[in-house]
Amino acid sequence: QLQLVESGGGLVQPGGSLRLSCAASGSTLNYYAVGWFRQAPGKEREGVSCATSHDGSTYYANSMKGRFTISRDNAKNTVYLQMNSLKPEDTAVYYCAAWTTTRACVLTQTEYHYWGQGTQVTVSS
Repeated sequence: QLQLVESGGGLVQPGGSLRLSCAASGSTLNYYAVGWFRQAPGKEREGVSCATSHDGSTYYANSMKGRFTISRDNAKNTVYLQMNSLKPEDTAVYYCAAWTTTRACVLTQTEYHYWGQGTQVTVSS
């Protein structure tokens, strides 16, 4: 059974950068589309980015385009989210997720069957 554990969150100043990691165990991520989602206090969970399982195609929510980059290292069974030019509005708990599909990934959380516990990202001066 696939298990996901996020790490790399913390406190960063506006304009700074963080790289989040999502380490998988129990199965290989080669067979899964992967995604990052976030939830700010009092807000609904929203999609951030996702990557397909077969060709590495990636997709981003409009507000994250040009600032965030999703990548995967299949040899390490790990997914990353590089976050640059961080803004206070990016403060949230960030979750990684996965689902078994060879189709293009989507930023619809109900499609993802496996979730990590989340890691807190706080952007503040």
